[in-house]
Amino acid sequence: MSVPAESQWIELPEWARPWLSGVLPAQRMEQTSCGSPHSPPQNSSLHPPNDSPGLTSSPSSVSMGSENTGSLTKYPARRIIIRPSQKRTVSRALRGVHLFMITVNATLGTGLYWRGGQILELGGPLAVVLSFFFIGMLTWGVMQCITEMLCIWPIPGALSVYVSQFVDEELGIAVGVTYWFVYSMSFSTLVATSAAEFNFWHYIQESQVIQGCVIYFGIPLILVFINAIRIEIYGWLEVATGSIKILFLGVIIVTLIAINRGVATVSYIACWIEVLISSDWASPTEFDTRAADNWGTALLMSISIATFAYTGVEIVAASALEAKWPHPADEMSTIPGTPPRSNDTQIGKSFKFSARFIPVLAMIGYTISGLVATFDIERNSCALPRLSWLSLDVEAGCTAPSNSAAFVAIAKMSNIPHLADVFNAFLVFTCLSCAATNLYVASRTLFGLTTRLDGGEGQRWYLRVFAWFGKTDRRQVPMRAIIFSAAAFWWVPFLQLIRGNNTQSSANTTESSLKGTRASVDAFVEVLSQMAYSAVLIVWACECLAFIRFYHCIYQHRHHLEHENVPYVQRWNEEDQDEYPYRSHRQPLTAYLSLLGCIFVSLVANGAALWNGFHLLPFLASYLTVIVFVGLWVLLKIMRGAKWSLVDLSHPGKVARIFRHLHEIRLSVTQS
Repeated sequence: MSVPAESQWIELPEWARPWLSGVLPAQRMEQTSCGSPHSPPQNSSLHPPNDSPGLTSSPSSVSMGSENTGSLTKYPARRIIIRPSQKRTVSRALRGVHLFMITVNATLGTGLYWRGGQILELGGPLAVVLSFFFIGMLTWGVMQCITEMLCIWPIPGALSVYVSQFVDEELGIAVGVTYWFVYSMSFSTLVATSAAEFNFWHYIQESQVIQGCVIYFGIPLILVFINAIRIEIYGWLEVATGSIKILFLGVIIVTLIAINRGVATVSYIACWIEVLISSDWASPTEFDTRAADNWGTALLMSISIATFAYTGVEIVAASALEAKWPHPADEMSTIPGTPPRSNDTQIGKSFKFSARFIPVLAMIGYTISGLVATFDIERNSCALPRLSWLSLDVEAGCTAPSNSAAFVAIAKMSNIPHLADVFNAFLVFTCLSCAATNLYVASRTLFGLTTRLDGGEGQRWYLRVFAWFGKTDRRQVPMRAIIFSAAAFWWVPFLQLIRGNNTQSSANTTESSLKGTRASVDAFVEVLSQMAYSAVLIVWACECLAFIRFYHCIYQHRHHLEHENVPYVQRWNEEDQDEYPYRSHRQPLTAYLSLLGCIFVSLVANGAALWNGFHLLPFLASYLTVIVFVGLWVLLKIMRGAKWSLVDLSHPGKVARIFRHLHEIRLSVTQS
C-alpha cells in the first residue's frame, strides 16, 4: 500500500528563504512527496508550529559561523502548512443535530422490527429484554473508547487510522476494508429486506416488473442521487427522516399499549396484571426446543441476533470528518506576545453527545418496544419470523414461513382496519432511510481509506485505482466512492427474482427443484446479510484494543510527553480542560470489558446456534467473516513484507511522533 499523503510542516531557515521565496507559496501548496507516518521525510517536522495552541515546535535550524570556527549560529524557523488538495477534502458543514440524526437513521433500521420478533420466538420474552440490554451496554462501552479518541482526532478513516497507529498498520487497513464491507453490503441487503416488506401488499408480490425495475433498480438509484447532494442539504434530510422514524417508533409503542389496553374492561393496573398472568411472562424462559437444548443457549443465540439492531451506533466516527469545526480561526493564535489558547474544548461538542448517548437511547427504545410487543403476541405464534435454517414448526400449526415483522403481525391480528398497512409503510420507510444512511457511511469509509493514498506516477496500478476513489467533485462530495459503494453489491437483491419466480418453465423444471433453488438463494442472501453484521463486532473489538494500547502508552510515557509538551494526550491533567477534550468513564476497565464482550459475542454467542447440531448457514454467517478478515490481514502482511509484530509503543520518541502525526492529519483537515 502507498504511504499516506498527509499534511506536513516544513521549516525554512533564514538562509534558505531568499532561495525558496517564489518557489513555495506563502499560504497553501499541493504536496508532491509522501512520507511514512512513522518515518517522516528529512525536510519535514512532525512538530506543529509555535503559534499553534498548546503545540510545541522542534528546534530552530542551525548553521556554522561565518569564520567556520565550529560555533553554531541559531536562526529562527518559519513553517508552512501544506494542506490537501480541495479535490481530496470534504465540506465540514455537519452540525451536532445532523450527526445525531445520521446515527439515529443508521441504528434505527429493521433490526428492532424484524429481529425483535425472532428473538421472542427463539428465547421467550425474557430473552428479548436481556439480549437488547446486554448488547446495549456493550455498545455503550465500545463508544466510550471510540469517543475519547475521536474527540482528539476527528479525521478521515478514523476507525482504520486508530488501529493502524496503535495496534498494527495492516490490521488497520483490514479494519477499514471490513467496515466498508459492513455498510456497502448492508445497503444492498436492506434493499432486499424492503422488497420483503413491499411483498406484504400482494399486488407488488405478484409483479416481477415492479420488484425488478422499481424496488431493485429504481429505489437504489434514488438513494444514490440523495447521497450525491451537497452535505449541507443532506444533513437536513437526515434530520427530517430521523425525526420521522423516532415519531414512528413512538406511535408504534403507544399503539401497542392501546391495543393491549383495549382488550380489558378492568382498571389499567389490573389490565397489566392480567396481561402478565395470561401472556408469555407466566413462563418467561420458554424457548424454541428445535433451535436449542436449553434456555441459556437460546439466550446466547438471542444476544447474537440482537447485535443486528445495534449496528450503526459507531458511525459518528465515519461522519466526523464532515463535522463543522467550531471557530476554526481560534485554532491558531497569531497575536504577538499572547500565549496561544486552544479552542479544543469545542472540538467534541459536534459529535460527543451522539457518540455517548446513542447506545443508551437505542437500548432504552429497543428494550421498551420489545417488552411491549411481548404482551401483544404469543411466543409460538406462526406470524413471528423464525430461524431460516430450521424446518417449519408443525407443532405450532405453521404451514409457511413468516415474512412479516412482529409489529405488523400484531397490527394485523388486532383487526383494526388498515393498521397493518400503516405499520408496514412505517417499516418500509425505516428500511429505505437506513439504507440511504448506510450508503453514506460506506462512501465516507472508502473515501477515508483512499484520500491519503499517493496516486501519482510510479505507483503501482492498484494504488492509483484506490487513490482515484479518494477524490471529491466540485461540491466536495466523494461521488466516486458513493457510486462504487452502491454498485459493489447492487446485484444481491436481484437474486430474489429467482426466488420469487412462480412461472413454471419447462418440463425439466420440477416443483421440488424450484423450491430448492429458492431455498439456496434465500440462504445465500441471508449469509451475506449476517456476515455484514458479524463483521461489525470485529471492528468494535479492534477499536477497544486500539484504545487500550493508547491508554497505557500515554501513562507509560507520561514524563516524556510532558517534557516534550505533546498536546491533547495529557489525560492526567484534569486542571486544564483544554488539554484533553473528553475522558470516558472507568477506563481502562470499560475498554477491557468491552473487548472481552465483543470477543465473547463473536466467537461464543455466534456459535451457540451450532451447539444443537451443525448447520452450514449459521456457521458461514458467524465465522466466514472472521476467516476472511484474518486471511485479509495475513495477505496484507505478506504483500507488504511487514513484520509480524504490533506497533512498537515502548519507545517514548516513537509514541510522540505517532501523536504528532495524528495531530497533523487533524490540523490539515480542520484548516482546509
